[in-house]
Amino acid sequence: MKAIIPVAGIGSRLRPHTHTQPKSLVPVAGNTILGHIIDRLSAAGVQEFVFIIGYLGEKIESYVRRSYPQIRSSFVVQEPREGIAHALWLARDTFRHQEDGILILLGDTIVDVDLPAMMQTSGNVLAVKEVKTPSMFGLVETALNGRVTKVVEKPRIPKSNYALVGLYKIANPDWLAKALEQLIDRDQRTHGEFQLTDALMLMIQEGAEMTTTSVDNWFDCGRKDSLLEANARLLNRPEFLDRRDYPQFPDTIIIPPVSIGKDCEICNSIIGPNVAIGDRTIVKNTILSESIIGSYSELRSAVMHDCIVGSDASFKGMRHSLNIGDNTEIDYS
Repeated sequence: MKAIIPVAGIGSRLRPHTHTQPKSLVPVAGNTILGHIIDRLSAAGVQEFVFIIGYLGEKIESYVRRSYPQIRSSFVVQEPREGIAHALWLARDTFRHQEDGILILLGDTIVDVDLPAMMQTSGNVLAVKEVKTPSMFGLVETALNGRVTKVVEKPRIPKSNYALVGLYKIANPDWLAKALEQLIDRDQRTHGEFQLTDALMLMIQEGAEMTTTSVDNWFDCGRKDSLLEANARLLNRPEFLDRRDYPQFPDTIIIPPVSIGKDCEICNSIIGPNVAIGDRTIVKNTILSESIIGSYSELRSAVMHDCIVGSDASFKGMRHSLNIGDNTEIDYS
């Protein structure tokens, strides 16, 4: 089965990190967002990938070819960027004749789901999760028999609280390609863009049957708070939580779970919990928790939590030498 991964977006909600890096290459839990996606799909048996690139797309292509030479990859450029359906329309000739169906997985989404079971399910399958603020998402409405009756993008008055998480199994890609062509021909937009939900709705109206599958976890990595949450939850898996073979750093305490890259220089510090540090980063005299630190960065004399620091960045805090007498109060807050 072939996977189609749209990764053309600017990622404005993750600025300033996305000024210089595509959103899908932002680090999280010892990997990039896109790396986690490729690893999951590869483990499920997917060997052929189509990446729809746009903003800083050359960096994505370089990353995929360098880090995943074993997969069969092709790249389609989306310019201008006018929505997910527009991206898939541009790539339609890469998947429309795929007899065993396709998987579509948005490039800023990490999900925990039984992918092999989803791939083996007959028909079209939409991955969903129950949410508390349904008006912020594309939603699915179903009949009593579980069949999808409606998909709608960010409705003002939601009639469901089951959100589309950005993972779709399409059994008949040619049907999807024709629905995408109808959208473009009609210039049918929702919220100013060509939406995949509208294409799926056209398929349903023409008789396509769709069902849903619930995901265990859904990490929407498009904002700082959700990225840090994804980092913490991914690090709290056994491969990180049970690890004890960290390099010996002088006068340093490691509080699992953490991910520490290659050739880091760390001393006189407390690292963790829920910290991911990139390669060749220097950390000295620092307390660091609940944070993501990029590669080739430097932190000195800092107390940091809930932080995202990009690659090749430097932060040096304040150090104080004090001689304080009786009945003295100092407040740096």
